[in-house]
Amino acid sequence: MAAAVDATMPGASAAERRTAIDRQLHETVTARAWAREYEWEQVRARQAAAKRRAEAAAANPGLGEPTPVVLPAPRPIPVTPVQEADVVDRELVLEDLTREQVLDWRTRAARDHQVVFDHIDRYGEGSARRLFTNAFVDQVTRLSRLAHLDLGYTPWGRS
Repeated sequence: MAAAVDATMPGASAAERRTAIDRQLHETVTARAWAREYEWEQVRARQAAAKRRAEAAAANPGLGEPTPVVLPAPRPIPVTPVQEADVVDRELVLEDLTREQVLDWRTRAARDHQVVFDHIDRYGEGSARRLFTNAFVDQVTRLSRLAHLDLGYTPWGRS
C-alpha cells in the first residue's frame, strides 16, 4: 500500500505520505469489514429460511416432500401386423401412427405416387402434407402434371 501511495504522491513529505497510507488502510479495513458483515448476514438469512422450512415440514409432514413425476405410459406397438383392409376401413389419425408406420407410408408413396393422391382424396391435402412432408407432396403434384412426357411409352406398341 505504501508503494502505491508513493507512486501517486511522488513529491509529498513523509507526514503527508503517512496520512495518505493511514487513510487508505482505514478505507480498506472498513470495506472488508462491511463485506464480511454482509456475507454473515446472508448466511444467517439462509439458516433462518432453512429453519422455517424444517419447522413447516415438521408441522405438515406431507407438504415438504416433492411430488413424484408420473410419466404417461408408452403406446403399445401392435404385435400382429395391421392388415391393409383394416387401415382403409378405419379413420387415419396421424398422432396414433408409430414411427415404423409413418416410414411404411412414406416408402410406399415413394414407390407409387398414387398412394399420395389416394391419401389426399380420402383424408385431405393437409393430412398428406403432414404425413409425407410438404416438399414430397409438391414434388408428386409437379410430376403428375408431366405425365404427357412419359418416355417409356411408344405409340406403336412394344418394339
